[in-house]
Parts: sequence; C-alpha cells; structure tokens
Amino acid sequence: MQCFDLQMMLVLVALNFAIVLVFGDDLSRNDFPASFVFGSGSSAYQVEGAALEDGRTPSIWDTFSHAGAYNGANGDVAVDAYHKYKEDVQLMVDTGLQAYRFSISWSRLIPNGRGPVNPKGLQYYNNLINELVNNGIQPHVTLCHDDLPQALEDEYGGWLSQKIIKDFTAYADVCFKEFGDRVLHWTTVNEGNVFALGGYDIGFSPPGRCSPPFGIGPCSRGNSSTEPYIAAHNMLLTHSSVFRLYKRKYKSTQHGFVGLNLFTYRFIPHTNATADEVAALRVYEFYLGWFTSPLIFGDYPVTMKRRVGSRMPTFTRQESKQVKDAIDFIGLNHYNTFGVKDWPGALERDLRDFTADSGAHIVFGQAGDTPKGEFPVTQPGLQAVLEHFKKNYGNLPIYIHENGQMTPRNMTLNDTSRVEYLHVYITNLLDAVRNGSNVRGYFSWSFLDGLELLDGYKSGFGLYYVDLDDKNLRRYPKLSQHWYSNFLKGKSCKSTVDFVIADKVSPSQSEFSS
Repeated sequence: MQCFDLQMMLVLVALNFAIVLVFGDDLSRNDFPASFVFGSGSSAYQVEGAALEDGRTPSIWDTFSHAGAYNGANGDVAVDAYHKYKEDVQLMVDTGLQAYRFSISWSRLIPNGRGPVNPKGLQYYNNLINELVNNGIQPHVTLCHDDLPQALEDEYGGWLSQKIIKDFTAYADVCFKEFGDRVLHWTTVNEGNVFALGGYDIGFSPPGRCSPPFGIGPCSRGNSSTEPYIAAHNMLLTHSSVFRLYKRKYKSTQHGFVGLNLFTYRFIPHTNATADEVAALRVYEFYLGWFTSPLIFGDYPVTMKRRVGSRMPTFTRQESKQVKDAIDFIGLNHYNTFGVKDWPGALERDLRDFTADSGAHIVFGQAGDTPKGEFPVTQPGLQAVLEHFKKNYGNLPIYIHENGQMTPRNMTLNDTSRVEYLHVYITNLLDAVRNGSNVRGYFSWSFLDGLELLDGYKSGFGLYYVDLDDKNLRRYPKLSQHWYSNFLKGKSCKSTVDFVIADKVSPSQSEFSS
C-alpha cells in the first residue's frame, strides 16, 4: 500500500489537492519497534498564551520578549493553547500522535517561584494531562523550557545562584506529586547547553545576559566569560537534585523516568585538514560533553577543564557522586549540520567566551540551493549524531525531542520541504535504530506554529498553521501533517510526496507571501 490509498486520494481531490508521487525508499511507522514512540511537541510560553490570566506571573521569557527581542511580538496570547487545549488534543488524535511533549509554566503553577500553588494553574495542567491520557496520548513533560519565574531572577539571579536548586526541586516535587500518577517521562531543563549560551554568553535568549565584545546586541549586564559555565553548573546540580528526589520519593510507586534535554548540531570538519577534524571532535565535547560527561562520568571533559581553566566551576566529591548516573534518558534536539574550522590563536586571547575556549569557529551558511530561511536536508545528520553519542557516552536511552524544518511562517500550507525533511531524518533515525542506537522515541518540532525563540512569529515549524489574524486562531493542517499522519498510521510512504494545496483551503488571508 502506498502512502495515500484510493479513498484518501478521492478526499484530497475533493479538496482540490494535486498529487505527484516521487519514488524513493519506503518508510513506515511499522519499520520501527512497536514500543518506539512517535509524537510532536511544544512549550508553554510558545503556545499557551493567557499570560496574565488565572494567577500566572511573568517569566524571564515574558520579560525578554517585552523588552523588544521580537520587535513587539510576545507570548501574551501566542496561539491560545490555554483555552483551546481540547481542540488541540483532538487534532493530535486526528494526526495519530502517540505522545505529546509540552512544558509546564512554573510561574503559572507557582506564581512566586516558591510557596503556594496556584489552583487555576494546577487545574489547567490536570485538565490537559487528563485530556491527553483519555485520548490515548502519552504526556512527556518538561519542567523548564526557558521560562524561569521572573520573581526568582529578580530575587537572586535565577540560574546564577545555587539557591535555584532548592526552589526548583520543590517545584518538581509539586509536579511529581500532582501529575506523576499519569506522567511517566519528565525532562528537567530544555536545551541546557543552548540556554546557558543563549542566555548568558550571546544574549539571544532569556534572560539575555552578555558582556562586550561578545553578544549579538547591546550587552548591558552579564559576563560572557564566566556566567555560561556557572549557569550550566547550577543546572546540573539542580537536575541531579530533582533526579535523586524522584528516585527516593516517587520511583517505586510511579515508575517514571527523569531526563535532561540538550541541543546539538552534527559537527563535521570544514576541510580535510587534521586541525579541523580535531576541532570538530572538540566542539562535540564542548556542546555535548559539557553536560553529558558529568552525568555519565561524574566530571566535565578534561579538554574543557584544561581550556577554560579557573573559570570552570568544579564539583566537590559529593557533588560528583550526586551528578554521576543521575539520568534515565537524554533528550536530544537536532536540526542541522555545520562545519567546524580550527581557531589556532583562540587561547591566546586575554578575554574569552565559550567559542574562544573551544578554539573553533562553527561555519554557518546556507547550503547549496536551500531556500533562505530553511534548513538544508543533510544525510546522515541525525544518524551521525546518534552514532557519536553511542560511541562516546554509552548507549543511554535517547528521545529525539525536537527535529523539524523551519520555513517562513506565512509562505504556504504546501510545505514540501518539511515533508522532505521529515522523510530524510526519520529514515536517518531508522538506520540508527537498526544500527543499535538506543533511541526510544521521536517528536517532531512542532505540532503548532507558535512563538519561536529566535524570531518570534516570522518562522514556523508546525504541522499546523495558526491564523493569527483570525480572532479564533483557527488551525489549518499543512501538507506535512497529512504526510506524518499517514506515516504514523502505518502506511508505507514512498519518499516525499508533493502536493499543491488550492487557495480555497488556505487560511482567511490565503494570499501567502513567497
């Protein structure tokens, strides 16, 4: 059976779809183990909205966006998932998702960061989780997705203070107690490595701290040479505290799992020079080993400690013991491949940040004929990342928490590049699984178009387009939703499938700009 049977074909023709099949490798959800989980994801600030409703207080992401990070765009309303969660869960059912990855807004659940629980926040997350479970969809929950309560940032500097350990652990305790009977998969922090770099070195993400000459904009506060390492260190100590809490208090009755999420590119040498080959491996150590080595081996990579020197925090013997093996799984976010070029004189600089410490430049650039604003589709990107992880950090369980194609937001529902991307990367994933990588699940990013960390509402990753000009924020399935849905329902898809979707099934402002 091909990806679209006759019945589906007739439905699509009725909707004025034109179909062209491009022959290639078969791909089906049935190629994967039955226990393998497929889903899609989002995060609280990016989709919930209701920022000022029902007792929620600002997070550092609210503050960051309202300070002008996205030229006036923010998550005050976003795509209103707070009020439309039942509708969205039904769309997940229609798509065939087995799991949904979302985050809890700490400042919605515990408005002051510590102390009393907000009943309205508790009710919302109970309602969402119940709706998912009642529809046969596994909830996979992230505790902090870039949105630390602003109250804690104001009080003691958030992740720069070890006071965060106690407050975060207490917050996690509330979540485990209230939701743990239905939630089995918990992620403490999303993209810990990128959050440390974006928030405390480069300044492109909340809380937007950096220091000259580093950073992408005006750096009015922070220290790019030290703060990323301090924040990351406190994330590791916090994560391990939460992991130990769950193991001690909840594991025997709830039988769940606690992991941490990291971002990684696939890094390849920019040239065939030995120096670039060594630099590419070193950059992997800085990006992945920074967090993974303490969790697997109990300490930072030797290369990092040597190059960063006294600016690198150290673990006490007790902390090392606590951090080591404090992990049930790693969540990986992966989108793209970049070259790495050695930077020979980097360590000679008096003032250094993470990039200079790594002694390498990541060579960013648009590959080949890839349209502007999209990721190139590279093989074997995801498989290579998983092989690197397996070789260097053991075969720990892994969930691909984010993977997807970026496109300009208002371009088209006919997102053929996203279909091609999903086909190639899921094929990569299948090859990795067959080669022994211990991957347990895959989540496309994202389920809905929402507020994106780097550019607000200019780009979209969603399987569903959300019409922001419609007062009801109507959702529209894209081509990629149809492809992913058929894949999830076990139909054998032959490579990518190109559709042209007629304007009459487009959103109300269907004249998309190209």
